[in-house]
Amino acid sequence: MNQYSVYKNDIDNAVKTLMNGGIILYPTDTIWGIGCDATNEKAVSRVYNLKNREDSKSMLVLIESENRLPTYMEEVPDIAWELIDVADKPLTIIFPGARNFAKNLIGIDGTVGIRITREEFSANLIRKFGKPIVSTSANFSGKKSPSIFSEIDRKIMERVDYVVNYRQDDTQKKQPSGIIRIGVKGEVEVLRH
Repeated sequence: MNQYSVYKNDIDNAVKTLMNGGIILYPTDTIWGIGCDATNEKAVSRVYNLKNREDSKSMLVLIESENRLPTYMEEVPDIAWELIDVADKPLTIIFPGARNFAKNLIGIDGTVGIRITREEFSANLIRKFGKPIVSTSANFSGKKSPSIFSEIDRKIMERVDYVVNYRQDDTQKKQPSGIIRIGVKGEVEVLRH
C-alpha cells in the first residue's frame, strides 16, 4: 500500500471511529494525541478514564481553521485574532465563554483550550469529520509526553479504538504547543512558551 493509500485509509477509519464515539491515537501538529469527538460527552469521559485523569484537568481541542472559532466561543476577543496571525509555532489559546462542546470538556470557569492545527493530516481529519477533535498527549496522566510514536506506552495503544498508521515512522521529535490564556476583557497570560 502506498503512502497516499495509507493516509486516505487512516482518515476514513479515524472519521468512522470518531463518528461512533470512539477514541483515536493520531499525529498532530505537535506530539501524538489521543482524540475523540469534542462534542460527545461519553467519548470525552472515555478519554479522561483512559488517561487516568481527573475531569477537572481540562483537555484541549483542535480545529482546522480560525473561521470555526465563533461557533465555539460566545465572543472571540480581538487579541485572539492577532495572536493567531503572529504565531510562528503551534499555539493553544485558552478562551473564555466556550460553547457547543461536550460539557465535561469546558472548564468550571467556562474556558476551553483551542489550537488551530496547520499540520496536514490532523487538519484534513477535522475537515472530513466536520467537528473539533479533542487532543491530549498520548500518555497516562503524570507520565512523560511522548514526542514520537515509538515512545507511546503499549497500554495506551491497546485502550484506544483506532491507531493511525500515518507518520508512525517519523523520528523527528516534536514539542508541545505554547499556551496562552485570554481573559474576558482581553487580558493575556502566557502559561507555556
